Amino acid sequence: MFPEYDVIVVGAGHAGCEAAAAAANLGSRVLLITMNMQTIAQMSCNPAMGGIAKGQIVREIDALGGYSGIVTDKSAIQFRMLNRSKGPAMWSPRTQNDRMLFAGTWREMLEQTRNVDFYQDMVRSILIKGNRAYGVLTGLGHEIHSKAVVVTSGTFLNGIIHIGEKQFGGGRVAEKAATGITEQLIELGFQSDRLKTGTPPRVDGRSLDYSKMDEQKGDEEVSGFSYLDITRVAAKDQRSCYVTYTSPEVHNMLKTGFDRSPMYAGRIEGVGPRYCPSIEDKIHRFADRERHQLFVEPEGWNTVEIYVNGFSTSLPEDVQYQALTLVPGFENCRIFRPGYAIEYDYFPPTQLQYSLETKQIHNLFFAGQINGTTGYEEAACQGLMAGINAHQKVRHLEPLVLKRSDAYIGVLIDDLISKGTDEPYRMFTSRAEFRTLLRQDNADLRLTELSYRLGLASQERMDKVVAKRNGVSELKKILRQVSVEPSQINPYLESLSSAAISEKQKADKVLLRPDVDEV
Repeated sequence: MFPEYDVIVVGAGHAGCEAAAAAANLGSRVLLITMNMQTIAQMSCNPAMGGIAKGQIVREIDALGGYSGIVTDKSAIQFRMLNRSKGPAMWSPRTQNDRMLFAGTWREMLEQTRNVDFYQDMVRSILIKGNRAYGVLTGLGHEIHSKAVVVTSGTFLNGIIHIGEKQFGGGRVAEKAATGITEQLIELGFQSDRLKTGTPPRVDGRSLDYSKMDEQKGDEEVSGFSYLDITRVAAKDQRSCYVTYTSPEVHNMLKTGFDRSPMYAGRIEGVGPRYCPSIEDKIHRFADRERHQLFVEPEGWNTVEIYVNGFSTSLPEDVQYQALTLVPGFENCRIFRPGYAIEYDYFPPTQLQYSLETKQIHNLFFAGQINGTTGYEEAACQGLMAGINAHQKVRHLEPLVLKRSDAYIGVLIDDLISKGTDEPYRMFTSRAEFRTLLRQDNADLRLTELSYRLGLASQERMDKVVAKRNGVSELKKILRQVSVEPSQINPYLESLSSAAISEKQKADKVLLRPDVDEV
């Protein structure tokens, strides 16, 4: 029924999709196995991509020839460049996305990728002989053979969902958990532990009063993520987000449910994300804060469903609802589905090589939340690297390992392998000592040629990089040659409160001044 594959990818979240695309585009025959073909590339949490440091990762994925940047641009409903108040090295692109269009675009691109096959089933164990993986055993009893296996199980390994005092198995709400792999790997000597993440309630946008909130529009210029020429949302057509705030009354209402909270009652064992805490965590840890910001985010072009960013919670449903009705603009809100917490198995990533291949079992790779990370972007870049290196391994080629000075991706993988993590790992600019060099606008100059030589980045991408390099060199040459007279530039410098010049200066020297962006 099944041929032998070069690479089997287990799980079709952000990591799995990038892994499958990368290995296939390099020439491997790939089977992508998912428990539900309807939830490929599902945005399980917020309908957004990018942000501080995360935006740089998406740009790096795109520069290497991955799909996340293209999919994000095609499904974006709003674009913003964050950190504009800081230097350009800190600028970070972020989009709001149409959740269904995002997943649909990913599936369409995968279906159009040669060498990718699909199969809907649960993988219950890895086929291992000696210390080498050679395929998978599925829930329906199929043995499917391959030369390498990439496991991207997300939150599904023995996942348990918590809503107040209720708990039930699941990898996402309304989707069953995956079992078998953890137990098998522990028997083989792997170390496993538990982590927790959460998501906020979704509400009916028709029930909200936006006049009581602050509107947050998209940028006037939509640059997007991909370095390719992608048709993006027009600036005038972007959907707005809104901002509102909690209050002491909201906090007091939430506290009434603490005695039924799975987190405070000890029913949740896993450690949650420190930098994306639940609302109950916020009011417990920051008791002096009278309010917390909530972002009211649309889930797409053609839906009224709203994501309440900043209100992640696992409190009982009645407490969630009563607290939300005390938030300005939410007085008459209707909940589509409550927030919940989910805890799941992960494998501390110190058990991996820098290629993301496990140290104990050859040809077995891990990517995404199974390695202790959190976030679509962190998962996607690991999937890309695992897919590349699975292909390299089965072709007996050297793995691709990015250094910390090469990319945020290199920082992330080095942090995981060398330091490990006992809490969900999230990327920040502060983690990267070379952050002023790892800009969101130069990822193509840093990485595309490397990927092109590997055979992944396309000729079109390489041609664009060559043209960009030549253009930059020519512009620098002109700026070094052109002199600026004091009478020409001093009125402009004065408007910036910058010191005037007393004699002619080369244009490139003037541009080195803070805030000067034209000569």
